Amino acid sequence: MSESNSAFGEALVKSLIGERGHIPIARALPDITSELAGQRTEGIPYSIYQLLKHMSYWQDFMLTFLEGGKPQAPGNVRESWPVEEAPVDEAEWQDTVRHLLQGVEKAVAFARTVQLDEPLLGFPGETKGGILRNIASHNSYHLGEIVILRRLHGAWPPPGGGYPA
Repeated sequence: MSESNSAFGEALVKSLIGERGHIPIARALPDITSELAGQRTEGIPYSIYQLLKHMSYWQDFMLTFLEGGKPQAPGNVRESWPVEEAPVDEAEWQDTVRHLLQGVEKAVAFARTVQLDEPLLGFPGETKGGILRNIASHNSYHLGEIVILRRLHGAWPPPGGGYPA
Protein backbone atom coordinates (compact mmCIF):
# COMPACT_ATOMS: atom_id res chain seq x y z
CA MET A 1 0.00 0.00 0.00
CA SER A 2 1.39 3.41 -0.94
CA GLU A 3 2.29 6.04 1.61
CA SER A 4 -0.35 8.43 0.25
CA ASN A 5 -3.02 5.69 0.38
CA SER A 6 -2.12 5.01 4.02
CA ALA A 7 -2.19 8.71 4.89
CA PHE A 8 -5.59 9.19 3.27
CA GLY A 9 -6.83 6.01 4.94
CA GLU A 10 -5.85 7.36 8.36
CA ALA A 11 -7.57 10.68 7.57
CA LEU A 12 -10.71 8.70 6.73
CA VAL A 13 -10.40 6.78 10.00
CA LYS A 14 -10.37 10.07 11.92
CA SER A 15 -13.47 11.19 10.04
CA LEU A 16 -15.25 7.87 10.61
CA ILE A 17 -14.68 7.80 14.36
CA GLY A 18 -15.03 11.54 14.87
CA GLU A 19 -11.58 12.51 15.98
CA ARG A 20 -10.81 16.24 16.07
CA GLY A 21 -13.78 17.56 14.09
CA HIS A 22 -16.41 16.47 16.63
CA ILE A 23 -16.96 14.18 19.57
CA PRO A 24 -16.15 10.55 18.75
CA ILE A 25 -19.30 8.75 17.69
CA ALA A 26 -18.64 5.98 20.23
CA ARG A 27 -18.78 8.54 23.07
CA ALA A 28 -21.90 10.35 21.87
CA LEU A 29 -24.28 7.38 21.80
CA PRO A 30 -23.88 4.70 24.51
CA ASP A 31 -25.41 6.66 27.42
CA ILE A 32 -28.61 7.48 25.50
CA THR A 33 -31.55 5.60 27.00
CA SER A 34 -34.30 4.02 24.92
CA GLU A 35 -36.70 6.56 26.39
CA LEU A 36 -34.56 9.49 25.21
CA ALA A 37 -33.96 7.78 21.85
CA GLY A 38 -37.71 7.67 21.19
CA GLN A 39 -38.60 11.19 22.33
CA ARG A 40 -39.95 13.58 19.74
CA THR A 41 -39.26 17.29 19.72
CA GLU A 42 -41.77 19.78 18.38
CA GLY A 43 -40.75 20.93 14.91
CA ILE A 44 -38.23 18.09 14.41
CA PRO A 45 -39.35 15.37 11.99
CA TYR A 46 -37.53 12.46 13.66
CA SER A 47 -36.33 10.99 16.93
CA ILE A 48 -32.79 10.01 17.86
CA TYR A 49 -33.84 6.39 17.28
CA GLN A 50 -35.01 7.18 13.75
CA LEU A 51 -31.79 9.06 13.03
CA LEU A 52 -29.63 6.14 14.18
CA LYS A 53 -31.65 3.61 12.19
CA HIS A 54 -31.35 5.85 9.09
CA MET A 55 -27.58 6.16 9.63
CA SER A 56 -27.30 2.38 9.92
CA TYR A 57 -29.39 1.82 6.80
CA TRP A 58 -27.05 3.85 4.60
CA GLN A 59 -23.90 2.69 6.34
CA ASP A 60 -24.91 -0.94 5.73
CA PHE A 61 -25.81 -0.07 2.15
CA MET A 62 -22.35 1.41 1.47
CA LEU A 63 -20.49 -1.33 3.35
CA THR A 64 -22.19 -3.90 1.12
CA PHE A 65 -20.43 -2.31 -1.87
CA LEU A 66 -17.08 -2.47 -0.06
CA GLU A 67 -17.70 -6.13 0.75
CA GLY A 68 -18.17 -6.84 -2.98
CA GLY A 69 -21.96 -6.94 -3.02
CA LYS A 70 -24.55 -4.84 -4.75
CA PRO A 71 -27.27 -3.72 -2.36
CA GLN A 72 -30.83 -3.18 -3.46
CA ALA A 73 -31.46 0.57 -3.69
CA PRO A 74 -34.62 1.82 -2.03
CA GLY A 75 -37.45 3.00 -4.23
CA ASN A 76 -37.17 6.38 -2.53
CA VAL A 77 -35.26 7.91 0.36
CA ARG A 78 -38.24 7.62 2.73
CA GLU A 79 -37.64 3.88 2.78
CA SER A 80 -34.38 4.51 4.63
CA TRP A 81 -36.25 6.08 7.55
CA PRO A 82 -38.05 3.82 10.02
CA VAL A 83 -41.72 4.44 10.70
CA GLU A 84 -41.32 3.50 14.36
CA GLU A 85 -40.33 6.53 16.45
CA ALA A 86 -38.90 4.56 19.35
CA PRO A 87 -37.27 1.23 20.07
CA VAL A 88 -39.45 -1.46 21.62
CA ASP A 89 -37.23 -1.63 24.68
CA GLU A 90 -33.75 -0.92 26.02
CA ALA A 91 -32.33 -4.13 24.52
CA GLU A 92 -33.43 -3.15 21.01
CA TRP A 93 -31.95 0.32 21.48
CA GLN A 94 -28.61 -1.05 22.67
CA ASP A 95 -28.57 -3.46 19.70
CA THR A 96 -29.21 -0.49 17.37
CA VAL A 97 -26.27 1.44 18.86
CA ARG A 98 -24.03 -1.63 18.78
CA HIS A 99 -24.92 -2.34 15.13
CA LEU A 100 -24.01 1.20 14.03
CA LEU A 101 -20.71 1.15 15.95
CA GLN A 102 -19.80 -2.27 14.55
CA GLY A 103 -20.38 -0.85 11.08
CA VAL A 104 -18.06 2.06 11.90
CA GLU A 105 -15.42 -0.48 12.97
CA LYS A 106 -15.83 -2.31 9.64
CA ALA A 107 -15.45 0.96 7.74
CA VAL A 108 -12.30 1.77 9.76
CA ALA A 109 -10.86 -1.65 8.89
CA PHE A 110 -11.53 -1.01 5.20
CA ALA A 111 -9.95 2.46 5.40
CA ARG A 112 -6.78 0.91 6.77
CA THR A 113 -6.51 -1.98 4.33
CA VAL A 114 -7.99 -1.24 0.89
CA GLN A 115 -6.61 0.59 -2.10
CA LEU A 116 -8.73 3.72 -1.72
CA ASP A 117 -8.64 4.86 -5.33
CA GLU A 118 -9.82 1.48 -6.60
CA PRO A 119 -13.12 1.77 -8.49
CA LEU A 120 -16.16 -0.15 -7.31
CA LEU A 121 -17.46 -2.52 -9.94
CA GLY A 122 -21.09 -2.26 -8.81
CA PHE A 123 -21.04 1.51 -8.38
CA PRO A 124 -19.83 3.23 -11.57
CA GLY A 125 -17.81 6.40 -10.98
CA GLU A 126 -17.19 5.66 -7.30
CA THR A 127 -14.08 4.49 -5.47
CA LYS A 128 -13.61 2.65 -2.21
CA GLY A 129 -12.29 5.84 -0.64
CA GLY A 130 -15.30 7.74 -1.91
CA ILE A 131 -17.67 5.27 -0.29
CA LEU A 132 -15.80 5.58 3.02
CA ARG A 133 -15.91 9.38 2.78
CA ASN A 134 -19.64 9.15 2.16
CA ILE A 135 -20.14 7.00 5.27
CA ALA A 136 -18.07 9.42 7.36
CA SER A 137 -19.82 12.56 6.16
CA HIS A 138 -23.33 11.08 6.40
CA ASN A 139 -22.71 9.80 9.93
CA SER A 140 -21.11 13.09 10.95
CA TYR A 141 -24.04 15.11 9.62
CA HIS A 142 -26.62 13.09 11.52
CA LEU A 143 -24.47 12.80 14.65
CA GLY A 144 -24.64 16.60 14.82
CA GLU A 145 -28.43 16.36 14.75
CA ILE A 146 -28.33 13.79 17.57
CA VAL A 147 -26.17 16.12 19.66
CA ILE A 148 -28.64 18.99 19.09
CA LEU A 149 -31.57 16.76 20.09
CA ARG A 150 -29.69 15.70 23.21
CA ARG A 151 -29.13 19.36 24.07
CA LEU A 152 -32.82 20.14 23.56
CA HIS A 153 -33.71 17.30 25.94
CA GLY A 154 -31.14 18.35 28.57
CA ALA A 155 -29.06 15.21 27.95
CA TRP A 156 -25.77 16.84 26.94
CA PRO A 157 -22.88 16.47 27.53
CA PRO A 158 -22.42 12.72 27.87
CA PRO A 159 -20.45 11.28 30.79
CA GLY A 160 -16.82 12.27 30.37
CA GLY A 161 -17.81 15.50 28.67
CA GLY A 162 -18.49 16.63 25.17
CA TYR A 163 -16.95 19.32 23.10
CA PRO A 164 -17.96 21.90 22.76
CA ALA A 165 -19.63 21.42 26.16
